[in-house]
Amino acid sequence: MLSMNWDFPYPSRRMPVFAGNIVAASQPLAAQAGLRMFLRGGNAVDAALAAAITLTVVEPTSNGIGSDAFALVWDGNKLHGLNGSGRSPEVWSPDRFAGLTRMPKLGWNAVTVPGAVDMWSTLSRRFGALPFPDLFESAIRYASQGFVVTPVIAKQWSVTPDLYRDFPDFAKTFLPGGRAPLPGELFRPPGFSDTLKTIADTHGESLYRGELAEKILSFSRETGGCISVKDLAEHRTEWVKPLSLTWNGVDLYELPPNGQGLTVLIALGILKYHAIEQYPVDSPDSLHLQIETMKRAFAVAQRHIADPASMTVEPSELLRDVFLKEQAAAIRMDRASFPSATIPHDGGTVYLTAADEQGMMVSYIQSNYWGFGSGIVIPGTGISLQSRGAGFTLESGHPNRVAGGKRPFHTIIPGFVMKDGAPLISFGVMGAHMQAQGHLQMMIRMVAGRQNPQSAADAPRWYLDEDSRLSLEPGFGKHIREELMKRGHILTDGAPTSVYGGAQIIHRMPTGYCAGSDPRKDGQAVGY
Repeated sequence: MLSMNWDFPYPSRRMPVFAGNIVAASQPLAAQAGLRMFLRGGNAVDAALAAAITLTVVEPTSNGIGSDAFALVWDGNKLHGLNGSGRSPEVWSPDRFAGLTRMPKLGWNAVTVPGAVDMWSTLSRRFGALPFPDLFESAIRYASQGFVVTPVIAKQWSVTPDLYRDFPDFAKTFLPGGRAPLPGELFRPPGFSDTLKTIADTHGESLYRGELAEKILSFSRETGGCISVKDLAEHRTEWVKPLSLTWNGVDLYELPPNGQGLTVLIALGILKYHAIEQYPVDSPDSLHLQIETMKRAFAVAQRHIADPASMTVEPSELLRDVFLKEQAAAIRMDRASFPSATIPHDGGTVYLTAADEQGMMVSYIQSNYWGFGSGIVIPGTGISLQSRGAGFTLESGHPNRVAGGKRPFHTIIPGFVMKDGAPLISFGVMGAHMQAQGHLQMMIRMVAGRQNPQSAADAPRWYLDEDSRLSLEPGFGKHIREELMKRGHILTDGAPTSVYGGAQIIHRMPTGYCAGSDPRKDGQAVGY
């Protein structure tokens, strides 16, 4: 383990949780659903999946049955990577989107094949200790009996009546009485419990090759979609080899493209040539280096990351010392830079992590891409289909240009840290294009700054917008703002708390684990 500082320098509503079996998630009922699996004799995968499945019910503002998912799993001997993202409909081509300046975020032209359900099945078959239907019990109960909506989720929900005003089936499912539920109100999603029971009973098969698949296909035919029997039936979760980079005595693992985990590795690789650990984590020098490094990593990622089959550069080439050193040399300590980059934006993601006393650790992320997703809700099922097609570009010649049967650029990324060949930290930071920025900030705080998981989650964050404008949470103070502005950073005011994301973290201790849960979310870490 890393030596950790047990001071708590930032205002917080929480303390770290210590336990031999532990799960952290962004909604309390989901975290407790995971805990129930532990108490029943399940392992970390069972706990993570129960939490993930429950989140589709109790946090529908960020994920659902129609989501994608990614995971990193330490099984006690080896780290496994899983890509649970779906492909675009086979008939898609650039011509379908001719005349547009960017990919749609709403409607069938934003919908790719949902991969989360197959991820649940794949993980359970390979690593689970409990029967697959057991994992659904909490989710089915909350879907059938209802659950009380929590404050942060209610706030996210409140913007949806206007956003999805052109989608009547969305309103029938998620806007009872024509409005979003308020904090403390009971919500019971119609059709959801029957759908979950069908998925549980068929081990997910129904969504891709059964009754639920036919409902998706029928609604697609009726309302202008083009998803096909083949698109659904041929979907498979892929086992992938994680990428890694050694930094400050630990190894950070991220999943390879089509996700943006490579962006974080590039940023840390650049920082190797600036010895950021010499600066206090909340100092202007440290923040300046973090921000400048992230800008350059984003610029590289935007140009190159895509479906691996379409990439023109091997990911390993972007982690070569000669390339990283070249990027580092372009950073000046006294001046901000503005390299060209367009950061893909998503705003509907949940991250969770679990670990058990046998040593298994799971880093898991699941997302609609944009809020509830595309606005397409399959009538009577509760299935809101994701809008991941918006992750493609329309730029001619770009490796991420839209095409049929292709996986788009994904922003959602689970993180995992190892030290001396042993698992150390499972973590993630959900929320828009905060995710790569969040991973970088968590690594610097936990590894270079030796902050404990809760302090790292509580700490103020910075956020780069798509045009490289910078937002700082209030905790940094006036002198930090003034010094960064002096170096040329363009600061904005009034960014909502939601843009700074939400972290969930588990750190392995000599005995058991220490977990932190972000106070910006409704969630918690729980264990025993």
